[in-house]
Amino acid sequence: MQKTLAILNELETAGLVERYAIGGAMAGFFYAEAVITEDLDAFVLVKNSGGLITLTPIYDFLKQRGATEEREHLWLAGTLVQLIPAHDALTEEAVREATEKTVGQTKTRVMRAEHLIAIALKTGRAKDYMRIALLLEEAEVDDARLRDILCRHQLQDRWEKYRLKA
Repeated sequence: MQKTLAILNELETAGLVERYAIGGAMAGFFYAEAVITEDLDAFVLVKNSGGLITLTPIYDFLKQRGATEEREHLWLAGTLVQLIPAHDALTEEAVREATEKTVGQTKTRVMRAEHLIAIALKTGRAKDYMRIALLLEEAEVDDARLRDILCRHQLQDRWEKYRLKA
């Protein structure tokens, strides 16, 4: 995993992405009990001049470092990675406000628990609701920050519906 994260860090150093952060289930490992996941979701802020976003230069860079493609994923230093361009205001904010963590000797960034909850709520799959419950139970969630994120990204109604079912 450290080698994978080191290579992702190289994407920033090379200027191919502005910033990245780990999201999804793998990010949950930093806050709560591990759940089964097959890949590492790396959300990236891609420099865009207003046109179509292409990941080709990023994939080419990673392939030069030994990555191989498998469907929408890359095998990168033994880790299955999905690169996901930050595609809306919520995921862009989550990447920008990600916290720095260290895995072994390698620094990386991980989305905050509050953003993970908001993204899972917005995505709305059964496994996302399970992730929300786990994070609420085990992570140190800043309730004020979470409420602010939910409000700014118009997710209060979904939150209320989730809370009624929980």
